[in-house]
Amino acid sequence: MAMANARMIRGAIWRFVSANENRGTVKSEGKNTNSNETGQLFLGSRFTSAMDYARLVHIERRKGTEIPYMAHLMGVASLVMGEAGHAGFPVTEDMVIAALLHDAAEDHGGLPRLKDIEHNFGSNVARMVEGLSDSLTEDPEKKQSWQERKEAYIERLREETADVQLISAADKLYNARAILEDYREIGPRVWERFKRGRREQIWYFDELLKVLKSSGASRIVEELGRVVNELRQISAEEANR
Repeated sequence: MAMANARMIRGAIWRFVSANENRGTVKSEGKNTNSNETGQLFLGSRFTSAMDYARLVHIERRKGTEIPYMAHLMGVASLVMGEAGHAGFPVTEDMVIAALLHDAAEDHGGLPRLKDIEHNFGSNVARMVEGLSDSLTEDPEKKQSWQERKEAYIERLREETADVQLISAADKLYNARAILEDYREIGPRVWERFKRGRREQIWYFDELLKVLKSSGASRIVEELGRVVNELRQISAEEANR
């Protein structure tokens, strides 16, 4: 009797697994379920591969901290995912992947890295990563100056598509929040982590906000504006020195 019951239980489990094995699975072939047709964001194996790719490329820490750089990449991707249903256009898996990889070409290999991203994740992801990079120079010693790169990026951002602008806004929001949080803790010393100080950093945020706001209002851009204004106010005494 016990053996018969065990067989019945195993059979029931097998039938349940067989009936549900594809439930919740996103397949890359056939119908595209990457939110364009369904209006919902689904993450599949490409997202998992992108997480692994980013983990292997970005072994560094955030500037001046012990925080793994992956925290930034996952934070930006999280902000992008959080705009699903709010952005005014579909937030896709490709966008989330591009958010995870947005610094890979700029910081780790330039154009050859971008081509590798295209090979692994497709031309659409590579297009967005390129639009999010202020340099594709392979040798970091041969990059243009900070000011030249930022001015060029601001001009390019004006012409970028809505998906790139959203990811860029998420990237800058994460950065601004991190600077603000650290400023509350260590004050003006936070600027020592960067190639430029308060004046240039605030200028860069302000110029990016002008571009992003000109493309239309959004929750993420409005939040970026609030954070930058708070950062400006909390550090205002420095401007008079």
